[in-house]
Amino acid sequence: MWRTDTQEYLKSCRERYRTDLTDNILPFWLKHGRDEVNGGVYTCVDRKGNLMDSTKSVWFQGRCGYVYAFAYNNIDKRPEYLEMSRSCLDFIEKYCFDTDGRMYFEVTADGKPLRKRRYVFSECFAAIAMSEYAIATGDRSYAEKALELFKNIRRFINTPGVLEPKYLPTQPARGHSITMILINTAACIRHAISDPVLDAQIDESIDALRRYFIHPEFKALLEMVGPDGELIDTLNGRVINPGHCIETAWFLLEESKYRGWDENIKNMALQILDWSWEWGWDNEFGGIINFRDCKGFPAQDYSQDMKFWWPQTEAVIATLYAYEATGDPKYLEMHALANDWTYEHLPDPVYGEWFGYLHRDGSVAQPAKGNLFKGPFHIPRMLIKGSMIIDEIL
Repeated sequence: MWRTDTQEYLKSCRERYRTDLTDNILPFWLKHGRDEVNGGVYTCVDRKGNLMDSTKSVWFQGRCGYVYAFAYNNIDKRPEYLEMSRSCLDFIEKYCFDTDGRMYFEVTADGKPLRKRRYVFSECFAAIAMSEYAIATGDRSYAEKALELFKNIRRFINTPGVLEPKYLPTQPARGHSITMILINTAACIRHAISDPVLDAQIDESIDALRRYFIHPEFKALLEMVGPDGELIDTLNGRVINPGHCIETAWFLLEESKYRGWDENIKNMALQILDWSWEWGWDNEFGGIINFRDCKGFPAQDYSQDMKFWWPQTEAVIATLYAYEATGDPKYLEMHALANDWTYEHLPDPVYGEWFGYLHRDGSVAQPAKGNLFKGPFHIPRMLIKGSMIIDEIL
């Protein structure tokens, strides 16, 4: 049973999200992350925002470029948001592409390449930044660059030998993470420019989720499966990543909504969310836990029972979307659980921004505000999306 007035609850959440975004999160990274010399953004900062490492995450040049343009487009048209986005995009175009068209994973402060990985996530984040910046400025050339990059991403994935496989041929496998991220990447680009390849990719990814990764016998969406969706009965093959699955659920709900609340996609998303909440929500301490084994064995990853920041943000978005899609108060109750736990444990009341790495009981494991994987993305995206969904509900 819902515990208070729904409209008042949603309005209070929206107010908190907007204030947190504009008075805390975005100013923190403008002050401590922006590189005024070389352009782009630093993310390896300690609790107070002091720079610990000038190595630049290429993922975050795109993620940051996207978030600041997204905030500009949907929350407040502050010129400093657009400047931050443009700085990241300029840095990407100047330094982050290799001669083969693929992108690096890490570069130095002044853009010298350090490391390249087999993933195409750098490319995905750069593409969504370009498309969001195109919407913000009306400069169609950035939308065209995003679309061209997306077509290259598909070529990299689908051309044998371009990307190094995760396993040798003795263990062929499919991965959930690239399948799910291409839904969101295509959807973001589609806001700026239309092309049949974007809709085709979303259809392909949804079909792959349904055909290969959803396993009703475990009530789970698996992170890695065999070529035909078969269970790989190993520690890695049995992994459930509740945060990723919950993120997939809201990507699907967003696509269902785009199609006039398509029932098949909506029901698939709600099933994934319900299952993943059962696997992920910690009934003893609260919060979404990192990893589970679909057969109930101990999970292998050393951080298996920790609470990272990003699964909590995905749960906040997904439960709001599920409530918008259904009007079912159980999703508002789930939202309140995730939202309350998140705000009780993650924000830093002394130095601003949020902690990222907590022990299972919610105590802080390490207090840095950023590294190569944490920076201005999941938290501000949650605050922006949360505000937007609440506006739509109200």
